[in-house]
Amino acid sequence: MKRKRVVILGSTGSIGTSALKVARDIPERMEVVALAAHSSVGKLAEQAREFGVRHVCIFDESKVAELREQLPADVKICAGLEGLCELAALEEADMVLVSIIGTAGLQPTLCAIEAGKDLAIASKEILVMAGEVVMTRAAEKGINVLPVDSEHNAIYQCLQGNHGGAEQVSRLILTASGGPFRTTPREQLAAVTLEQALKHPTWKMGRKITIDSATLFNKGLEMIEARWLFDIPMERVDVIVHPQSIVHSLVEYRDGSILAQLSSSDMCFPIQYAVTWPDRIDNSLPHLNLAEIASLRFEAPRWDDFPALNLARHAGLTGGTMPAMYNAANEVAVQAFVEGRLSFPGIWQTVEKTLAAATPEDYHGQLDIILAADAWAREYAASLIR
Repeated sequence: MKRKRVVILGSTGSIGTSALKVARDIPERMEVVALAAHSSVGKLAEQAREFGVRHVCIFDESKVAELREQLPADVKICAGLEGLCELAALEEADMVLVSIIGTAGLQPTLCAIEAGKDLAIASKEILVMAGEVVMTRAAEKGINVLPVDSEHNAIYQCLQGNHGGAEQVSRLILTASGGPFRTTPREQLAAVTLEQALKHPTWKMGRKITIDSATLFNKGLEMIEARWLFDIPMERVDVIVHPQSIVHSLVEYRDGSILAQLSSSDMCFPIQYAVTWPDRIDNSLPHLNLAEIASLRFEAPRWDDFPALNLARHAGLTGGTMPAMYNAANEVAVQAFVEGRLSFPGIWQTVEKTLAAATPEDYHGQLDIILAADAWAREYAASLIR
């Protein structure tokens, strides 16, 4: 079996560094051919030298000269959004792993599809904003879209062998760790600090996604993403809290059977499966010992105390540009919380008020409508915070 030649967009973040661990672990099946980062010049240069790539992109265009000094002369450096799109369409690549935080990954994703590259998607905002466009264009091009989020990758695995399509599925059940405030009384949430919000009980992730996990907005975004990835109506996407993060998600079929995917809490598992799919191969990752685990715990989400889930369901059921506005308002609110300008509950209060004032539109594949809605929601949310 030949090696999969992979472009990693977002190589210096938590998903990108895990992807490089996978590349080291299975060099016979995965070759890294290009790397892109936002602004971490030293780390990007180190990765490029280790893997011998000949194409790199630094999103912050002011860092090009600094990066040039740290790389061999034969390494091509590109920059900005145009550079991301150039790497996404790289002729020698088979797959593009998109792990860019926020909305900047949308255009490179569409460029990869147009160039006929398979996608491994870790940036949930892409499908939340423009799931209809991405999945429709991928289907038209015959592109495989492999989810890298542990929850969606788990669902993808549980759906393998389901030959009856969506009508055979009763529910997609996303598991949530519950975050650091799973048992925190509602009246204490207003006093939550940034330091407390960044202490995730299970996963080591970037700042934005860690805060989203604390508010459960991360799970809300995943609900909308799952709707598009698996072509399942929003009302059949559910959430259950599983603090151990061993069961990564489940699929309930119409006959009452439930299939679950279990593994150790390591992002290398879903990344490897996305790269080697449909094959499973040996690796050095830790295997579960069920006897040691002994029992698995589940509980219902606190829907009223953490409104992100209900807001996500509302946005997903409304459709059109509403999910894009849900995502945009949350990004603005999280940044304000990080900067100390907004309380922890203020994050979901800002999103709720933004959606209440929004006028959603059907975008029918027109990206300019999505981007306009995104921009409106950002400005409206910012005005509320001001």
